Amino acid sequence: MKIAGAPISWGVCEVPGWGFQLEPDRVLTEMRGVGLTATELGPEGFLPADTDELKTVLAQHDLACVGGFVPAVLHNADHDPADDLAGPLESLVAAGAGVVVLAAATGSDGYDSRPVLDENQWATLLSNLDRLAGIVSARGLLAVLHPHVGTMVETRDDVDRVLAGSAIPLCLDTGHLLIGGTDPLELAKAVPNRIAHTHLKDVDAALAAKVQSGELSYTDAVKAGMYTPLGTGDVDIAGIVSVLQDNGFDGWFVMEQDTILDGAPAGDGPVADVRASVAYLNSL
Repeated sequence: MKIAGAPISWGVCEVPGWGFQLEPDRVLTEMRGVGLTATELGPEGFLPADTDELKTVLAQHDLACVGGFVPAVLHNADHDPADDLAGPLESLVAAGAGVVVLAAATGSDGYDSRPVLDENQWATLLSNLDRLAGIVSARGLLAVLHPHVGTMVETRDDVDRVLAGSAIPLCLDTGHLLIGGTDPLELAKAVPNRIAHTHLKDVDAALAAKVQSGELSYTDAVKAGMYTPLGTGDVDIAGIVSVLQDNGFDGWFVMEQDTILDGAPAGDGPVADVRASVAYLNSL
């Protein structure tokens, strides 16, 4: 298994006001310390935008880069999402990454609400997905679409529209899919050949149900501990890994346990959950 980390497991997020943001040196040092050899880049501004500096930072921590999360507004005919992609793509190319993880952003900060698209907006979104995938491919990387709570591709109906209306592969995010109403194991079984990248999350299904019902916002559910160490929640992580590997999946398993920090952590902090998740994956 190719296992990578992600800064969001240390509370590092692109959403304004998300929580206390740890310094890159601590995050990358702890990532390497638990045995991870690769990472996604994290949000814009977390690591240096200058490509030479970026490569130096990664080399100092002996970490490879597997990809990066790039939210882009895809449904607005008056907006060119290639502009959103340009800067992150340069960083990912320079870092030797293989994957650009696109999300269909709403255009607003955060992931607690989203508008409803009409047919024309859906057509624009799907067209832009294939166009951006072509731009990424021309630079030697692979674009994948990340279904994500609070974006324009959240529910199973949304996912099915993408599968039917575009050629882009998926990032199978086991947590966001479950919270959005999709069984990630069932999806892995149904379309294994459309899955090229994974974000492994485990989830407290009771808190996820409160997000689905509107009782809790997504942000409040994360604060309440909706994401749990792998193997301790309600997602069949072992089953998903097995189905993907049985179908020839050769991509990265990126561990993501979105967390929100109230302040500088005492003791181990977030790395304790990451360490437990690494141990669980290794046990598989």
